[in-house]
Amino acid sequence: MIPIRVAFAGARRSSAFFRAFMAHPQTEIVALCDLHAPTLAEAGRATGISALYTVYEQMLDEVQPDAVVVATPMHFHASQSIAALQRGIHVLCEVTACVSLDEARWLVDAVRRSSAVYMMAENYTYMKPNVLVRAMVEAGLLGDVYYAEGEYLHELSALHHTADGKPTWRYYWQVGVNGATYPTHSLGPCLQWIGERPQRISCVGTGRWTDPEHAMEDTVLLLCKTASEKLIRVRVDMLSRRPHAMTNYTLQGTKGVYESARRRGDGNWIWLSDYSEDPDVWTPLEAFEAEFLPEIWRNPPPEALQAGHGGGDYFEVMDFVAAIRGEISPPIGIHEAMDMTLPGLISQESIRRGGEWLPVPDTRDWGSGRGSEIS
Repeated sequence: MIPIRVAFAGARRSSAFFRAFMAHPQTEIVALCDLHAPTLAEAGRATGISALYTVYEQMLDEVQPDAVVVATPMHFHASQSIAALQRGIHVLCEVTACVSLDEARWLVDAVRRSSAVYMMAENYTYMKPNVLVRAMVEAGLLGDVYYAEGEYLHELSALHHTADGKPTWRYYWQVGVNGATYPTHSLGPCLQWIGERPQRISCVGTGRWTDPEHAMEDTVLLLCKTASEKLIRVRVDMLSRRPHAMTNYTLQGTKGVYESARRRGDGNWIWLSDYSEDPDVWTPLEAFEAEFLPEIWRNPPPEALQAGHGGGDYFEVMDFVAAIRGEISPPIGIHEAMDMTLPGLISQESIRRGGEWLPVPDTRDWGSGRGSEIS
């Protein structure tokens, strides 16, 4: 089988996916691009790749890869994805898919017009505990699930400026915008468990306590309602001074509840009415791996465990390659990507209006005259 020729945009941020593509037997990394020439040169030396570019479109036109991984800062994601799609090049784009509603429309239109595959790389949906919980939900063990929580608590002050004190892209595009600016790591697994898209959202914040210079409030809460009134609560906090506890999840159903580890070293716990004799005794989530964890996860190859996020990055690359080969539809295609991205964009207007509930456009309706917009 002819290998898929893959180029990378964003040499500094692509290490985990880079290892996954290097390990995949059906892919070959052929070029790297980065605006920062020293970073690019260092990446080239470390990987042995000689096709190095500081101009993204030049790389696409000269190398003509089959696929590109967009691993650049988030405000480049939409434009670089569109440039590749217009050339018929498959795209695996890191989160978020875009940073504005206009970009969302342009990207959706580009995907519809292109023959290439678009997939958003929300890798938290591929982490083993989240994969296991999804399998258990699909098996009916939690009954009808109706409430989910996701928290992204990642204190990023060290990344807001470079070593010489210059603001980085995170200063402007993450904590420089008020709202749930980075919701996909929380929303991604929750939406897959709930099984419905967010139809409307409300967003409120705590105010600015840690560092008043930032536009983003310290903790921001995003509430999402689905068409059947299921509720998802997302907390995004990238400013508060606290020990690292990046992701927490809760899922409530009519027959059980899941609670993820809240601190490093804690366990993931689940309670199921059909499995637990004692209503007050939790069971470690890992106890259900033998019966419900997908087969591919039970004995992952060594290269999977080296790829990052507990092997999730490797399995995400496997799905992307399978989608390119036409074996599956991309699990996080353009509409799933927008279901995870648009609530964060709409949240910026909701928090400005004091938490007002606002509709989330359904991109499946765009072009049909049925799309909803905020006013």
